[in-house]
Amino acid sequence: MALLVVVLAAALLAGVASAAGIPPKGGRKPPPNSRFVMLAPKTFGHKRNYQVSCSDEGGPACYVGCPKECPNKCLVFCAYCLSFCMCDIFPGTSCGDPRFTGGDGNTFYFHGKKDDNFCIVSDSDLHINAHFIGNHNPDLKRDFTWVQALGVTFGAGHRLYVGARRDAEWDEDEDHIQITFDAEPVDIDAVKNARWVSKALPGLSVTRMDTVNTVMVELAGVFSISANAVPITDRDNRIHKYGKTEGDSLVHLDLGFQFHNLTKDVDGVLGQTYRPGYVTKVDIKAKMPIMGGAPKYLSSTLFSTDCAVSRFHRSAGAAGTTFAS
Repeated sequence: MALLVVVLAAALLAGVASAAGIPPKGGRKPPPNSRFVMLAPKTFGHKRNYQVSCSDEGGPACYVGCPKECPNKCLVFCAYCLSFCMCDIFPGTSCGDPRFTGGDGNTFYFHGKKDDNFCIVSDSDLHINAHFIGNHNPDLKRDFTWVQALGVTFGAGHRLYVGARRDAEWDEDEDHIQITFDAEPVDIDAVKNARWVSKALPGLSVTRMDTVNTVMVELAGVFSISANAVPITDRDNRIHKYGKTEGDSLVHLDLGFQFHNLTKDVDGVLGQTYRPGYVTKVDIKAKMPIMGGAPKYLSSTLFSTDCAVSRFHRSAGAAGTTFAS
């Protein structure tokens, strides 16, 4: 059953038609007003199914449990009453030692380098850099890396920061998400579904999908980004020999992206995979498909738009989208 849910969720976001009401062939995105709801079974008293109210999303309440791969936290797509893990393989995800699933549906790893910044999406009016943290592994002659923060630049120079706060010892009841907009802190009550809307730019909002550590950041007509702050667990450390120390739990972000207004010239580690007719150069048959070419994606700072493949042109708006200055 869990496998079926994962397959349906992937099919949904790939726009594959079915008699179950999945968007018709040719569509590549969920309905524009659809939203995900966080489900944390530990907060409910039931053992089997957990009610998720989707009334705010324009649909009836549905009953659904989290897949066995992520029993403690999952996302529910209310329009279709489907649940799936934060890092299920569907277009627009970035998780772990960064594993991306591109807009073309192919999954690959991009290791980059710790303490550096890489442009993952670069378009005419949108540029997203990711800051990598990690540890060097001399046996592999490369770094283990994770995405610690995003620097999103858009419109007439607006800057949005979404990051995971470093912590020596992980406490799941503490909030590790940090957000600023144009250098001003974004403060949201630690309550599920609490929402912040920018007064300077009403189309920009941040919603807590759980009481702490999981948010949805949205810019109307441009993007939706789900960010989940997670640590490297002791178990993961033992299995993969990540080199985690007692002084750093390596808190990082697992991410999900939806883009609504990309141009055909978009570039970046993830962005290029959304170009019409894009053909991957990654060996997708490999056990760990790796995208190389890190130097051309390197940015000098988190908010720099100076990577070699940059497509960003600062303006007052693009493609019919008007931004407040």
